[in-house]
Amino acid sequence: MIEPKVFSVGQINRYIKNLLENDFILNSLLVQGEISNFKAHSSGHWYFTLKDAQGAIACVMFQQDAAQVPFLPENGMQVILYGHVSLYERTGQYQLYGEFLEPVGMGALQLAFEQMKEKLAAEGLFDADYKREIPENIGCIAVITSPTGAAVRDIIQIAKRRDPRVKLAIFPTLVQGEAAAADIVRSLKLANSWGKADVIILGRGGGSMEDLWAFNEESVARAIFASELPVISAVGHETDFTIADFVSDLRAPTPSAAAELATTRLADKKEDARALAERLERNLQAILTVSKRRLEFLKERPVLKRPLELMQKKERMLAEQERLLYKETAGQLQRLSRGLLAAEGRLAAVSPFSVMNRGYAMLMDERGTPLTTAQAAAIGQAVRIRMKDGILQAEVTGKAVFADGEKETNL
Repeated sequence: MIEPKVFSVGQINRYIKNLLENDFILNSLLVQGEISNFKAHSSGHWYFTLKDAQGAIACVMFQQDAAQVPFLPENGMQVILYGHVSLYERTGQYQLYGEFLEPVGMGALQLAFEQMKEKLAAEGLFDADYKREIPENIGCIAVITSPTGAAVRDIIQIAKRRDPRVKLAIFPTLVQGEAAAADIVRSLKLANSWGKADVIILGRGGGSMEDLWAFNEESVARAIFASELPVISAVGHETDFTIADFVSDLRAPTPSAAAELATTRLADKKEDARALAERLERNLQAILTVSKRRLEFLKERPVLKRPLELMQKKERMLAEQERLLYKETAGQLQRLSRGLLAAEGRLAAVSPFSVMNRGYAMLMDERGTPLTTAQAAAIGQAVRIRMKDGILQAEVTGKAVFADGEKETNL
């Protein structure tokens, strides 16, 4: 009797894995479904599930493949995944290993463009408040483009034709391919640090969306936003729009149009100068006319026509004012003098010297303090008697203080 062969779990999983990977259909296929449970791992790998009404399948995209997808998958997004089916031996779970991912109904690049546009708009990079004015009378233009393309030839030709005095500084730059975005960022920083340009033209000729993709990269958009110099974008044809167009301070539909926007025709400058001269002449003529009319008006004023008569009138007015002032001042002095005399009379009436003239005397102590009552004097106190014509020195040898109603007594 033949013993049945016993397989290990690992053998079974390995056998099934080989079957799946060697299957003609499962080895290379396109699968359409809705993304769910999407997770971007820190390693760069993507893990998600594709599902439809009939079922679901686990999917994985490794970092090297995920990095090639220009947009970021989201849950609920309908996509087509190209890859192969295999088995993860450790768990025994079969999975769809993706190599490329594309959205349904919209190209991958277009979706990436819309996602980047939405992201940067939400951050305010497109806001008009951040747009810098393109200066007038530009002396030097920094041109960031390919040194061999048609765009640089158009810019040079048109700029020099419009204003032969303008200077052009060409910053040779890759404008297509994987290294283009980094090279554009480098040229933007170099043009700013150079310090001699007034404005930057960033552009290239037309092409497919893939050809223009470097101008949709986030690094380029942020470098434009960070530029201290105003940036004019001129990418592709009039119908081409890139993220760089939205971030730039001014969008030109073509490189040729950018050269026109950045320069002023010499003939236009001459016309502007002529118009300015005419305007100044008109303004000066108007000022002269107004001044002439004002002079004629002033000539008719009396002060200029009859100056002597006006002076005599002013002299008479001044003399009258002097007379009135003298009259008023004299009256006030007389009133003050009469008041002073009356005050002197009242003062003399109450003065002790007036009383002395009538035969009375004033008694004082040695310090000259008046003694107005007998009570204030002491027996033996030296006193001074002020009389009309002099002072007597005396001593109190006795005193009597009158009682109420008593008039005199003998000492």
